[in-house]
Amino acid sequence: MAKAPVLTPRADDFPRWYQDLITKAELADNGPVRGTMVIRPYGYGLWERMQGEMDARIKETGTQNAYFPLLIPQSYLTREADHVEGFAPELAVVTHGGGKELEEPAVVRPTSEMIINDYFSKWVQSYRDLPLLINQWANVVRWELRPRLFLRTTEFLWQEGHTAHATYEEARDFAAHIHRKVYEDFMVNVLAMDVVPGRKTVKERFAGAVNTLTLEGMMGDGKALQMATSHELGQNFAKAFNTQYLSKDGKQELVWQTSWGSTTRMIGALVMMHGDDNGLRVPPRLAQIQAVVLAIKGDEAVLAKVRELGDRLKAAGIRVHVDDRTDTPFGRRAVDWELKGVPVRIEVGPRDLENGTAMLARRIPGGKEPVSLETLVSLLPQVLEEDQALLLQQSRERRESRTAEVSTIDEAVEVAGAGGWARIPWAVLGEEGEAKLADHAVTVRCLVAGDGSVPDADDAPGNVAVVARAY
Repeated sequence: MAKAPVLTPRADDFPRWYQDLITKAELADNGPVRGTMVIRPYGYGLWERMQGEMDARIKETGTQNAYFPLLIPQSYLTREADHVEGFAPELAVVTHGGGKELEEPAVVRPTSEMIINDYFSKWVQSYRDLPLLINQWANVVRWELRPRLFLRTTEFLWQEGHTAHATYEEARDFAAHIHRKVYEDFMVNVLAMDVVPGRKTVKERFAGAVNTLTLEGMMGDGKALQMATSHELGQNFAKAFNTQYLSKDGKQELVWQTSWGSTTRMIGALVMMHGDDNGLRVPPRLAQIQAVVLAIKGDEAVLAKVRELGDRLKAAGIRVHVDDRTDTPFGRRAVDWELKGVPVRIEVGPRDLENGTAMLARRIPGGKEPVSLETLVSLLPQVLEEDQALLLQQSRERRESRTAEVSTIDEAVEVAGAGGWARIPWAVLGEEGEAKLADHAVTVRCLVAGDGSVPDADDAPGNVAVVARAY
């Protein structure tokens, strides 16, 4: 009788595979309130690594971290009409506190444009105060009707950047810089994710923005996932909050603004883009554990060797964990580490010691081979970089092989329905065609220029719409 697989095979039921993996790799559990989640230590460790990499890139732009309150007076949200209309269905509102009804209800922040702009209007007085570049790492609440762990939850973790500038050009260029040098650089070079940078259509644009830049990734089932966005807010919020500055010419001018964010959704993307039927595959540059050294048996010489190897790997700058839990069967431990996607397992038993080798198991390409104990430490950095590059290559090859050039709406719907992406000229599709796609649960993920760059305008000549079904 065949042994049942640890995970539901992706080809059988992709959503069930996703849920199985999150549970069995100990990434998260459902929270007690529908739509919330408990992020377990291994899952939170991934988020901490993401935070660290992103925070460093954000600070390189001159942006500083701050913190703003979770509760926002409800009246704030009425100041920018498009913004409140966009978020109204998702709001959680607090009406009582301290045993009494509140004089004014408070909204649990769905995003912080409103409260941050209230303070920007106080902090900005002169051109000398600009640019004002603020980021916060926080949680937000958007009441989710169809929750799915990490992808869509009522409460999630994120970073949100908010900036004020003296000119339109400065704000536009800063939003583009965040888009490419913070988000795309991180996703490509750390997460090993092939992403398509583009411009959102008017219909898909952030509520209250004049332009939204996005990064779209193809998941293992061919659906798209919006990875991060950077918005040009124009002067919409500046007008609503009267955020002005005294220019060098002595005139009162409204500021130009941006906002931008990325969330714990990236953990869901990591699972769906890189995972396989055996579990996660974590990019080595992201992994909080790059190598695990396993003692196969509780032999004293074996235990001494795995601990020594752990010390040597740590000294070489590799993030390592020594698994000497020999009271737990080796096979079970190996499967657990495979589920968690640790890039490299180094397995040591009595026979390996006799041969002066260890068994090197590589999670990303798969396979095992004996490696000399003498050369293991010097070999590992090269192995990790090779596997990092392989994940990115596989991600790119999947997208390219499953993306088709089409010339009609019907063809676009057919490609998306079959688990692929379609590229169709925006001049052919247009807003009317975008509405027709929606009837088939297909959306325009972004607009790109003919050469793959990000277009300067919604209606720029040669714009191409990338369309797909999406999470």
